[in-house]
Amino acid sequence: MKPWSDRFWNSPDGLRLHYRDYDGPHERPPILCIPGLTRNARDFEPVAERFAGEWRVIAVDLRGRGLSEADPNPINYLPQTYAGDLVKLLDQLGIADAVFIGTSLGGIVTMVTAMQDSERIAGALLNDIGPRVEPAGIARIQSYVGKEASFASWEELAHALAERNGEAFPDWDMAQWDRFARRMAVEEGGTIRFHYDPAIAQVFEVTATAPPVESWPYYQALAGRPVTVLRGALSDLFSEEVFERMGREIPDVELVTVPRAGHAPSLDEPESLAAIERLLGRVLARNEVAA
Repeated sequence: MKPWSDRFWNSPDGLRLHYRDYDGPHERPPILCIPGLTRNARDFEPVAERFAGEWRVIAVDLRGRGLSEADPNPINYLPQTYAGDLVKLLDQLGIADAVFIGTSLGGIVTMVTAMQDSERIAGALLNDIGPRVEPAGIARIQSYVGKEASFASWEELAHALAERNGEAFPDWDMAQWDRFARRMAVEEGGTIRFHYDPAIAQVFEVTATAPPVESWPYYQALAGRPVTVLRGALSDLFSEEVFERMGREIPDVELVTVPRAGHAPSLDEPESLAAIERLLGRVLARNEVAA
């Protein structure tokens, strides 16, 4: 596994937030990795293993996840807040723009950032997410997010995750489920628990009562820069219909389907890593033209 440094930054409202910093050349925009709803920086170990050194890789823990502080006011667990946190990080590091790789919620945060300040985005990969999500996928996520759970062993957790998510990853063996478990949970006081603040589940209550928002402009704000969209072929959150429309809305987007994967591809699949490599090549080519 590639070495990294654990670093921290302060959010605009004063929370201490964590990121993994994998070294790489500073003359290129870094790869900024943004995890899904219940996940953390460890999800992007495959990306760092493949690209760190050639590129600087920054993998964040959003507020309330991993080693980042929880928010005492759960109403702040919203994409707009996370986008503000990331811009503050880029400003603190003196980074003008970055290649955003966002999984699920991380992809939504990427689109929100594009809407607020598209110049911060040198390129973007949206992993199994689009401007519209499917009710079935949301219902599945709501069925478990925020519910307190603990496990006596990593083996117990791995088996529980395999039972819950087996349809999404039908080809995984127990070694893969164990790796999945260790990326999303933490061992404390002799028990194992998921590594996020259960209060993040309150986002569903906030969004359920909020007025509807036209989401396609957030995606369209990415136009004019290299964009790749990944979709797990078995995804219950990200429909093929939305996936195909995204190809029409930004004509030069690259659409990539990851076979035998649900929500969301783990980014260690050959198709995913090859798509990231092509995206980075497009970013370099665009920068050379601009120079």
